[in-house]
Amino acid sequence: MWIVAAMLLAGMLSTAPAIGAPLPSKNVPMRTFKDALEIRAWRVFCDGPGKVECAVDTAQPDHIELTARNWKEIEDVNTRVNRTVKLVADQEHWGAPDVWGLAEDGKGDSEDYVLLKRKLLVGKGLSRRAMRFTVVIDAEGHGHGLLTVITDRGDFVLDNKTDTVWPWHQTGYVFIKREGQDKVGWVSLGGVTDPSSYDKMSKPKEAGGPAPKPLR
Repeated sequence: MWIVAAMLLAGMLSTAPAIGAPLPSKNVPMRTFKDALEIRAWRVFCDGPGKVECAVDTAQPDHIELTARNWKEIEDVNTRVNRTVKLVADQEHWGAPDVWGLAEDGKGDSEDYVLLKRKLLVGKGLSRRAMRFTVVIDAEGHGHGLLTVITDRGDFVLDNKTDTVWPWHQTGYVFIKREGQDKVGWVSLGGVTDPSSYDKMSKPKEAGGPAPKPLR
């Protein structure tokens, strides 16, 4: 299994240089609110094999200056991981409801796609601090993991359900919480679906706990 993982990572990191792609239109970034409760499986991962993946270095940029080149790299990594990793629920894969990792054997569910995509993009020189694991509720009411890329043109999400890198507010998801940028932990996103939701909020909703588990 570990040989497969090494080949997968090496292959993605050694692809031909990206030529470039048209930059996306600007969008309104997400707002963050108070601290939110962490996910237990995330903590297990961060305290174990994922310590580096979870670290927050405040010396790194808190957003990515998009160029035609790095936007193409973001799109390519999203597509390649989606088409290479086989979607398998944790219960079937590991015999446990929620286990986080880097799809080392070429299998995983939404959080594993997220972590692998971020690792590959960090390997291409992008700021880890500007790429945050994000928890949403999907159309079926299930918890789901995305990678939010915070940029000078707004926030975009990488999703194992689509090869298109969408502006966050065009997904139809309910945004619950994401990893913070200033310390290891989570911040609430208010339970919104798009920027218009902010005007209707009398009081920001808290992500009082993990989304329904396991993430899918």
